[in-house]
Amino acid sequence: MGAGAMFLPDFSLFGRSVDAAELLNPGPDAAFKKQLADVALTAAKAKGASYADVRIGRYLNQFIITRENRVQNIANGESYGVGIRVIANGSWGFAASNEVTKEAIAKTAERAVAVAKANARIMTQPVQLAPQKGYGEVSWKTPIVTNAFEVPIKEKVDLLLAANALAMAGGANFVNSQILAINEQKYFASTDGSYIDQDIHRLFPSFNVTKVDRNSGKFETRKALSSPVGMGYEYLSATDADKVGGVVTRYKNRYDLMEDMKNATAEVTQKISAKSVEPGKYDLILDPSHLWLTIHESVAHPTELDRVLGYEANYAGTSFLTLDKLHSKNFQFGSKLVNIVADKKQTGSLGAVGYDDEGVATKTWDIIKDGVLVNFQAIRDQAHILGMKESHGCCYAQSWNDVQFQRMPNISLQAGKTPLSVDDMIKNTEKGIYIIGDGSFSIDQQRYNFQFGGQTFYEIKNGRIAGMLKDVAYQANTREFWNSCTAIADEKDYRLGGAFNDGKGQPGQSNAVSHGSSTTRFDGVNVINTARKI
Repeated sequence: MGAGAMFLPDFSLFGRSVDAAELLNPGPDAAFKKQLADVALTAAKAKGASYADVRIGRYLNQFIITRENRVQNIANGESYGVGIRVIANGSWGFAASNEVTKEAIAKTAERAVAVAKANARIMTQPVQLAPQKGYGEVSWKTPIVTNAFEVPIKEKVDLLLAANALAMAGGANFVNSQILAINEQKYFASTDGSYIDQDIHRLFPSFNVTKVDRNSGKFETRKALSSPVGMGYEYLSATDADKVGGVVTRYKNRYDLMEDMKNATAEVTQKISAKSVEPGKYDLILDPSHLWLTIHESVAHPTELDRVLGYEANYAGTSFLTLDKLHSKNFQFGSKLVNIVADKKQTGSLGAVGYDDEGVATKTWDIIKDGVLVNFQAIRDQAHILGMKESHGCCYAQSWNDVQFQRMPNISLQAGKTPLSVDDMIKNTEKGIYIIGDGSFSIDQQRYNFQFGGQTFYEIKNGRIAGMLKDVAYQANTREFWNSCTAIADEKDYRLGGAFNDGKGQPGQSNAVSHGSSTTRFDGVNVINTARKI
């Protein structure tokens, strides 16, 4: 259920339903938003705030969802409003409103200060905010070629239905497909002297193909190998596919929906008759379309500082990575090949922005260096806990009416430093399984003991792919798993995967994040058979 929820569109962010043409309305310009922001900052300071920031947000969404030969839903949404965060008497306060006028914004700022002063009565420690320089008036935009909202709905529907028809003609019993497009128009201003205008675009095409074995009543599925991306509609405009053993296993900077649908339909047929895996120890070769999720769950989540400190214990859990492991400076998280980087700047990624939601310019920093834990993820009011003088720039709010807090940036495994292809990796493997695509998973609340499935599985014998397997899942604990890493393909194989909707916080918020890697081998991992015994 948790895995499914991560990939579902968050319809609560739609706001009001609008006509598709309204998605191309540019909205208020930066000069007008600066006037509104100044009203908020002035009002907050007049009521006693020592710090204030204001976010004026316009959030646009389009969801096109199909099944077999029909359209299930087309939804266009817009949400527009202002959120104001302040520090008064040493405590945080926040208030928001969908009434974006000077009068309403002034009242909202005053309400935020009143909340802060009320919170201060029960505060145990005052907020310690890392210093941040003001940037003046700056802007940033996702470097897109084609705005997805400019592409006619009919063109998108025709593409999805044509792909569905291809699957049905290939013998699929069920197929659904969808295109999700997001545009966040965010304006940030603070008493530090920043006025930041950002225009952020994201896109997620996907599908699911199912075939039923009429003789046994069992069925198999295969999901799309697409990734959610911080790109425009150009992601769907051309193919950029690679093959291993003659089979398309990866899409890099572009995605061919029709080709993937054709391959998925053929592969789901093969899965019906594939050999069920023999449990035991195997060397695993994990494609980036699979490994991104393992990185997300076993590396990105446990290195969130608020989780480490126990702030998320009531909802999302804690972390086996406690502060003493960081302070020791020698905690061997993984093998020496494992270098994991946090990044809020990576072009094409879901997490790429110029500035985070508290006005900090984004950056890149090490999380795991040569296998050793070297850092966590921290924002302005957490930096002092790690002895840092500045934020990592990974603060985010899912909308204008949610308070910003620490969210994971892109967390990625760096490519191997010496030339190595996937074919070379397979040739050097005696007994292994090659796993492509993410599947169901489970992991404990400390992000330590886990189990992961996938989409397609290929048996490797004596350096060659011997055929398809099914009913595969692997089990390990996080440290054992990452210390079993023995080979990473070079940068030519590096790709991004990611989650459009990663949940965290109370009240819950959703964050879009990417995780990159090259194909990676892990030796001697325990594999179980997941087949249902009836």
